Amino acid sequence: MDRLSSVDSSFLSEEGWATHTHVGAVMVFEGPPPAPEDFLAHVESRLDLVPRYRQRPVRPPFGLAADAWVDDPRFNLEYHVRITALPPPGSDDQLRRQAGRVFSQHLDRSKPLWELWLVEGLDGGRFAVIGKTHSALVDGVSRDLMSVLLEPTEKPSDPGGPRRSWTPRPEPTDAQLVSAAIADAPANFVSDVVRLPLGALSALRERFEPTPVATPLNVPIGTHRRVAWTRQELGDFRVAKEALGGTVHDAYLTVVAGALGLWLHSRGVSTSGLELRASAPVSTRDGRVADVEVPLAVGVADPVKRFEQIRDARLEATETVGALHAASIAALEDFAPPTLLAQASRASLDHPAANLLAANLPGPQFPLYLLGHRLEWLAPMGFLAERRALVIAAISYDGHLDFGFLADYDAMPDIDRLPEFLDQAVTELLDQPRPAASG
Repeated sequence: MDRLSSVDSSFLSEEGWATHTHVGAVMVFEGPPPAPEDFLAHVESRLDLVPRYRQRPVRPPFGLAADAWVDDPRFNLEYHVRITALPPPGSDDQLRRQAGRVFSQHLDRSKPLWELWLVEGLDGGRFAVIGKTHSALVDGVSRDLMSVLLEPTEKPSDPGGPRRSWTPRPEPTDAQLVSAAIADAPANFVSDVVRLPLGALSALRERFEPTPVATPLNVPIGTHRRVAWTRQELGDFRVAKEALGGTVHDAYLTVVAGALGLWLHSRGVSTSGLELRASAPVSTRDGRVADVEVPLAVGVADPVKRFEQIRDARLEATETVGALHAASIAALEDFAPPTLLAQASRASLDHPAANLLAANLPGPQFPLYLLGHRLEWLAPMGFLAERRALVIAAISYDGHLDFGFLADYDAMPDIDRLPEFLDQAVTELLDQPRPAASG
């Protein structure tokens, strides 16, 4: 029986009233939108490539073992693929509100843990796709749904192999689940701590784990979310890293720190001497995603000095995890934001003292298409851990760095200012005088 790993089980256990551990992205495409029946047919034609998307988690009676993935005998594609439209004028603000509502809702655990929303009616004749996938579903799998729906050519490819109607395997009975749990126990033991309910885990953390420095980012969160996004030129980050002697990741964290400093100032918070801790996961040489906790000197006004401090701290931290060189990360061509975000989020949970997750994901440096429609931009969306009211994620795509911000609805009503502050932080970094070249 295919069981959830201890990590995947923890993703389910982490969820509570105010926390949901799904990840995803908002993607905007050149229009006009495909017909709903064509979109559904395209998704259905790719599901054999990602069999987990027809399965749901089932818990054995008495909690004898970790949940198991089983085929959903009532699988209905039209439940998972939703069609909606924005009223005129179809602005980005309207899309942000729609996406915020989508990411505010838990996924139904009685069904496969994913949704796709086709959003028609964007201005300029465009359309959007909002993808939402539970971290437990994509963590550890080689492919996610978006990686097989999007293609590097305008003409959709044939998924290959004969087309067969899907027949679910019989759903196991309680007796079969118990029997399998007993048989699997030596090899698949999951500690009681992994399966503790969220409240018990929270109590243990509060007692034994360090807590982040107090900021408006680290407050109790509710169940509702707001989202925002912005786009930057990837070349600007390369210019900064070449001039200052670091990596694109260092430049990314530098502007994130600058934007957060400006936001804190707008809230009337003094940043003098203030240092936030960011969970900034990196890829490792052995293929893992490891968390690196990097101090963000939000109180340092000089972007060059901030860059140098972040670079030095990041170098020290990554030496212990065997991080890949930036060029190796940039060379990755697989488009898998949900999988990468799930791995990054999992790694960040190992650092409860971090104020926020700031994930920088690799992506393809060429256009992608959905049924012949070019992907213009995308905003990756992570999930909020307890007492973390903001998560920032960025992905490199076709010469740009696309940023997605997801925040608690009540804690950050001013989330729309973060893109503005990030734009300002990028400009300040690029406008700084560079160290003179030697020789």
